[in-house]
Parts: sequence; structure tokens; C-alpha cells
Amino acid sequence: MNLNDWIKNNTMHHSQFWDLKKLVEEKEKQNLKISLCLPTLNEEKTIGKEIVMFKSELMDRYPLLDEIAVIDSGSTDATREISANFGAEVHLSSDILPQYGEKKGKGENLWKAVYQLNGDVIVYVDADIKNIHPRFVYGLVAPLIYRPEVHYVKAFYDRPLAFSQGIRPSGGGRVTEILTRPLFSLFFPELTGLVQPLSGEYAVRREVLEAIPFPIGYGVETSHLIDVYEKWGMEAIAQVDLDQRVHRNQETRDLGKMAFGILRAFLYRAEALGVIGTLPELSTELKQFQAHDEEFEQVTHTIVEEERPPMIELPEYREKFGIK
Repeated sequence: MNLNDWIKNNTMHHSQFWDLKKLVEEKEKQNLKISLCLPTLNEEKTIGKEIVMFKSELMDRYPLLDEIAVIDSGSTDATREISANFGAEVHLSSDILPQYGEKKGKGENLWKAVYQLNGDVIVYVDADIKNIHPRFVYGLVAPLIYRPEVHYVKAFYDRPLAFSQGIRPSGGGRVTEILTRPLFSLFFPELTGLVQPLSGEYAVRREVLEAIPFPIGYGVETSHLIDVYEKWGMEAIAQVDLDQRVHRNQETRDLGKMAFGILRAFLYRAEALGVIGTLPELSTELKQFQAHDEEFEQVTHTIVEEERPPMIELPEYREKFGIK
């Protein structure tokens, strides 16, 4: 498909799906089950509002969601208690498939959600959104309900940043613009049609999620897009404009760690697909400088981008979902 045609045909706005009654009727006609996964690590400030909003609007008022689950990485604040009090299922990531060990990272939570949750479609929504609204779920689910050829729906939006002094009107998506978009432009130009390839909000059919590997860390979104593109083509991907997403600001050093993880995951994926030649062994150490008065201290971060296998390869998963 021509990229301009893809952008025209597969880019939507959440307002196209305002009729939730009609959306629920169509979902029920197809006998679809939809699960919402909220991956968390110390999100006590925002998680309660998200659960209240989604439960009241998309379970009680319009039964679009069949399940709301928090998959937690081991929060040390009150994230799990708040989530349970507001009615979400709460699971510690380390308690799911414990025989496979515990690994730290958002991708680990997303992977374990594929086993733990029961939906035919899983919607992932980050738990740090300050302007939460039901559109963060129904806007992503709707293309999967109305268009059977679509398997993976990504959110995009304007990304103002929240500071203690208020909201800065632009500046989000820095890693996208200085790393991911240049890499896609060089090696996977069709994926440049995605406005926010690293957004943490997306809805995916189970048959896709169970068939792709999951990097456990920062590289999970980038790898997923490449894998879905390679296996199902651009026709299977869609994106929806959710208007605006306000979230907390991240320090530049933290974005550096994110970029390091994404780059490692990207290079390994490009090597596996034969897009680039054989790589030398890549370091897992990122070195940064930290200023102390007039001195600079070098700080080393170890960032490992391990990968979990496709869930369908696990006998426990095949048994749970009756796959022979």
C-alpha cells in the first residue's frame, strides 16, 4: 500500500467513534471480549482516577470493557491498594508465570498480561495520564471492532508536558523525533507514517499479541511495530488521534536510557530480519555525565533488552486457551 494512501485510509480521529451505544452493540454482535491492561510502577497519583473513569464509563454505563487489570512491577507506593479499592483486578507481575522468573521492565508486564487477561482484544494504557478520558480506550478499540482487517491500533496526540509550574504546550515525543523516526526513515520508511510510534496506548488482537516476542524494556513498542509490519503488513496497522495527552515530564538523562534500550532492540530486530549485517556484541552499559558543582562524574547504567518469546510457544498458555 502506498504510504500516503495508508495515512489517508488508516488514520482516524476518536470523534468518529462517539456513538458508544452503537460500538457496544457491534462488539456484542461479534461476541468480542475486551480487556484493559494498566501496567504500573509507583503510579499512586494517577491510577485511581484512570480506573474510576474507565470503570464508570466503559463498564457500568457502556459495557465495552469486560476486564480492567493492573499489572504491577512491584510498586513501593500505594498503587496496588488504590487500584484494588477502586475495583480493578490487581496482579503482581512476578506472580504471573513465576516458573519463568522475574524480569524488570514495562514490556515484561505487557507480555504477562497476554497470559493473565482473557480478552480477544487487549488495550494497553499507560497509568501516568493526567487528562484521562474514555477516548483513550474506545478510540483505540473501535477500529478493531469496525474493520476486521485491522489488527493493531496505535494512539497519537499532542503531548504537552506537566511541570510543577503548570503545562508546557509542546515538547513531548523527544525520543521519537531524535531516534525512532530517523531509524524508521532509514530502514523501515513505511513506519514513518505513524505519528507517535512510541505511544504507550494501543489496542491489539490476541492472535497478534500471542505470536510476537516481547522485549522486556524500552524497546517493546518499536519491536512490536516492526514485527506487526513484517508479519501482517501496513494494512493491519491503524492510528487514532486522541487529541491531547498530558503526562509527567521526564529528565533528559532518563530519555537517554530509554533511547539506549530502544536502539539495542531496534538493532537486534534489524539484524534478525537481515536489514543490516551481523552485529558485534553490543554493550549493555550506557555512560552519562552528572555535574556536581564544578566537577563532572561519569555514571554507568546497565540496560539489558532481553526478550520474552511469543506467548503461544508456552505450554501453559496453550493449555489455558485450549490451543492444540
